[in-house]
Amino acid sequence: MIVFSRKLADQYQNKLNEKFPEENFIYCDTIDEVNTYIQDTEVYVTYASDINEEFIRKAVNLKWIHVLSAGVDNLPFESIKKRGIFVTNVRGIHKIQMSEYAISMLLQVYRQEKPLIKNEENQVWDKDAVNLREITGKTMIVVGAGAIGSEVARLGKAFQMHTIGVSRSGKKVEHFDENYKISELNQVLSQADFVISVLPRTVETKDIFKYEQFKAMSNHVVFLNMGRGDAVIEEDLLKAIREGEIGHAILDVVKEEPLPKGHPFWTEENITLTPHLSGLSPEYVHRALDIFEENLQIHRRNEDSYVNQIDLTRGY
Repeated sequence: MIVFSRKLADQYQNKLNEKFPEENFIYCDTIDEVNTYIQDTEVYVTYASDINEEFIRKAVNLKWIHVLSAGVDNLPFESIKKRGIFVTNVRGIHKIQMSEYAISMLLQVYRQEKPLIKNEENQVWDKDAVNLREITGKTMIVVGAGAIGSEVARLGKAFQMHTIGVSRSGKKVEHFDENYKISELNQVLSQADFVISVLPRTVETKDIFKYEQFKAMSNHVVFLNMGRGDAVIEEDLLKAIREGEIGHAILDVVKEEPLPKGHPFWTEENITLTPHLSGLSPEYVHRALDIFEENLQIHRRNEDSYVNQIDLTRGY
């Protein structure tokens, strides 16, 4: 039995039923409905927020969890590992929309779209009121040089940027001119015009951007975080902005979401906020199910070459 934690649109249900007529697909509306099938569930397709120790204990026949997002950091990895359950996710399907987001937001800052929109709303025609800049030919550091980071760098190349990738291994990644280990981050920050974080949530990446890192950047840097909010010590970022250590911050993720009213980020002129939407796309479900379908075929052939299998020890 293959249980989905949420109902899919009819078009997707029909496609799965036609392609895998021998499978028993169950599409649920609520976690209570999931619980009625939990003991017979072999494959569980979910966004992962509903999986805890109790769920794993009850799901006695569970063999595979397919997560319909990239984030798996809240899963009870030890319990899953002890049971021999394997986990896959949809890592990589966000690269198109998130790379477009990154470039669009850098352009928003350099082409002064916020003040231009305010002028339009106030019916002000004043081209001397803004200081327009070009992103072409600048240096971009992408911290987290995976599928998303590589696609950001590829688009950066369309603007003739010098691209630097930073990752755990520091290995060479396509579309980057240079690659460094995360332990070498401080050595390269001073070169950047743009620093883009697409880091996952791990023990190593928590609070990696402190005042020390912002101080190492040039004072015109645009820092963009669309990875995980807990990669940044927010008090240090606010201090760096207010003291002019960096030029602008673009935050699609923060530690507390939604960001509370009254938070100082809301009123800082040189901070741009978006509500964790960089990964949204009308193509999301289609791409996510493509990976699921490929893995289901692998699963039924009793092979082990799953797409995006999670290392349960590392948590990603």
